[in-house]
Amino acid sequence: MTDRGYDIGLIAGDGIGPEIVGATVRVLCEVERAFSFELRMRPIDAGAATFLRTGRSISDEGLEVVVGSDATLKGPVGLPDARHADGTEAGLLGGELRNRLDLYANLRPIRRLPGVAAPLASADIDYLIVRENTEGLYASRGRGVGNDWVVTDTLLVTRPGTERIVRRAFEEARRRGGAPADGKSRVTCVDKANVLRSMYFFRQIFLEVAAGYPDVEAEFLHADAAAQALVLDPSHFDVLVMENLLGDILSDLGGATVGGIAGCPSGNIGEDCAYFEPIHGSAPGIAGTNTANPRGQMLAAAMMLDYLGETAAAGAVRDVVDGAFSDGSVETLPDGRVVGGADAVAERVVRRLAAGRPMER
Repeated sequence: MTDRGYDIGLIAGDGIGPEIVGATVRVLCEVERAFSFELRMRPIDAGAATFLRTGRSISDEGLEVVVGSDATLKGPVGLPDARHADGTEAGLLGGELRNRLDLYANLRPIRRLPGVAAPLASADIDYLIVRENTEGLYASRGRGVGNDWVVTDTLLVTRPGTERIVRRAFEEARRRGGAPADGKSRVTCVDKANVLRSMYFFRQIFLEVAAGYPDVEAEFLHADAAAQALVLDPSHFDVLVMENLLGDILSDLGGATVGGIAGCPSGNIGEDCAYFEPIHGSAPGIAGTNTANPRGQMLAAAMMLDYLGETAAAGAVRDVVDGAFSDGSVETLPDGRVVGGADAVAERVVRRLAAGRPMER
């Protein structure tokens, strides 16, 4: 028996979600055995299929499970037929979970993925995008105003919301090892302060908070310049902080530079609650074809283990997942799918964990 146990909410999601979440749970079961702790999985009915069936993407009872859990592991959600009357996608959980539970920090690590052919194969890439998760342009989700001639969405930036996300970015920089190019701890503010008053406000607050972290270098870039720099000079970056929409876009750009978003995880974190997921969508077109890539989902589970304080287990998951992809055990197709699908990856990862074989470095 173990005295370390955690209640884990589990959202299987839509499309390929049940496949990659199921494979990840197999890995976590082996991790429990290897590191002597218990993960008590608590399934939650949520997502687009839930919306089509019930009219809601998650029930009040489901939200209570998320709130009452030590952390939640979530698969991707969304289906083409799930739409609101205004044409926007229904069944997504961002508004339900991030805003209602005030999960203000979206952490998206971007790093070179061993075993994957990447467009920037020679670059040393290891940075963290800290995306503000409850404000920005996405605060207008479901609140756009318009008619047949004009529609407007409002970009919201508040001082408390900006202060806490910028502070989180600097704290994350203190925990990391610095930028690959020069080893310096650095936070880059990404904005369009030259165009929008709201983003100039974001930048001014960034500079105020930065003054309290003299040990971390502070800089800023306009979003268009940052998009170029993340391709031309990615090893310069350590931590980047930005508004919601910009973080959504630039993290996908970063994922493309390391071989695709199939391998990219993320965490949505508040003061007392958190959930972890891959940054990619539910890919319903390949569901059931036995080609779904669970790497991002498995690495999201590693982020969850870090959050729970099980850092040794988190590191082991990253190592064995990287090892399975880098030694040829897992065959990755050019479009990011994998031969044999999620279960085949889980089998190889579990085998490495059971044998105590991390990635050979």
